[in-house]
Amino acid sequence: MNDKPSTPRMDPARRRWLQALAVSPALAGAAAAPLPARAALKTQARIVIAGSGLGGIAVANRLAGLLDGAKITIVDRKEEHNYQPGYTLVATGVWPVDKVRDRNADYQPAGVEWVKDMVAGFDPAANTVITAGGQRIPYDFLVVAIGVHMDFGLIEGMDVAAIGREGLASVYPSPQAAQATWAAMQAFTARGGHAVMTLPATPLKCAGAPLKMSFLLRDRLHKAGTLGASKISFESALGNVFGVKVVNDNVLERWKTLGIDVEYSRKLASIDIGARRATFVTPEGEKQEMPYDFIHVVPPMRAPDAVKNSDLAWKQGPFAAGGWLEVDKSTLQHRRYPNVFGIGDINGTPRGKTAATVKKSAPLVAHNLVEVMAGRKPDQTFDGYTSCPLITREGSAMLIEFDYEGRLTPSLPMIEPLQDSYFAWLMKYRMLKPAYMAVLKGRV
Repeated sequence: MNDKPSTPRMDPARRRWLQALAVSPALAGAAAAPLPARAALKTQARIVIAGSGLGGIAVANRLAGLLDGAKITIVDRKEEHNYQPGYTLVATGVWPVDKVRDRNADYQPAGVEWVKDMVAGFDPAANTVITAGGQRIPYDFLVVAIGVHMDFGLIEGMDVAAIGREGLASVYPSPQAAQATWAAMQAFTARGGHAVMTLPATPLKCAGAPLKMSFLLRDRLHKAGTLGASKISFESALGNVFGVKVVNDNVLERWKTLGIDVEYSRKLASIDIGARRATFVTPEGEKQEMPYDFIHVVPPMRAPDAVKNSDLAWKQGPFAAGGWLEVDKSTLQHRRYPNVFGIGDINGTPRGKTAATVKKSAPLVAHNLVEVMAGRKPDQTFDGYTSCPLITREGSAMLIEFDYEGRLTPSLPMIEPLQDSYFAWLMKYRMLKPAYMAVLKGRV
């Protein structure tokens, strides 16, 4: 199999569709100019933003334009900024790894203090952030944007450093892991065999990624001519493969046609990498060993310890077990500490662990925070918007958009949400990263 990224050819009709998509509501901001100037709120408040992913930097850029005189501090040791929505494209040989790697320093607004240390804890009663290096950073207002913790440690025998060898794959940990996953996929599809795809029972960032990897693995087997010598098993720890029922049913119908088998209520408990053998456990405690030639491991996910072990975490309800940030799902303001807001994957909300969620919620968080700083109540509400360009094969995808309630909320009249098309693929392949960068820079 050729390991060079492939580039779809574009005929004139497709080019016209691209031009139409470029002005669509879903992609507003892909090449957007800065928003019109508005009177900045004069303040000397200390604002700490914990985390420098898409949510943290996007809010920092917006606040820099909305405030005059504020001291804004970003706390995060990471120097590299990763375009995580592109990991599946790297892991399946569509993109080179360099396309998902940038520098955080290139996107932070001028005048923002950058504390290059990891957040180790929060003391909201004292309005203080504690770093791994022992610093105590006071704040008047706090934005929590520290993402998720991938709990690979709950899978006995799992070694992230081994991804890429012995058929072991996982798209989630890093660009390097995505690149190594592509190497493992190439080795597997060259000869075929049994592929095992996994799904944990916890909330996930980009919950569509395990489905995309399954579709694209099948597509790679087909193109390599080894599909007939192969079997793909999808092992879900849940009673479904996707949380939105109409999408779940659509995917299952497609997989039935494609020959992808699905089993439910089976949690990946351990893995013997050298023997290529996985052990799954049912809710009743029954264990079943499964040999494989290729396995895609999706780790259980929870809030990082800094939030989970603090008073900022949910104390009861469905989000308490994962230690997620206790925010009002509409305003994204903390329910008990009104000077705290959350954005992105860390939020304990019904849905919303995608870059598209941040795209819609970053302006809202910045606006509502400024309202609170001005002595007013948050007056903008978030509907839980989430978007998932669900790739079904190279060159085709479905654009799935939905809200907190799981209702489909399509924004492009030319694209049917549950129908795969080249145009939805084109959005994923060419247009969503420019839109992401516009959000990162605070332009939309």
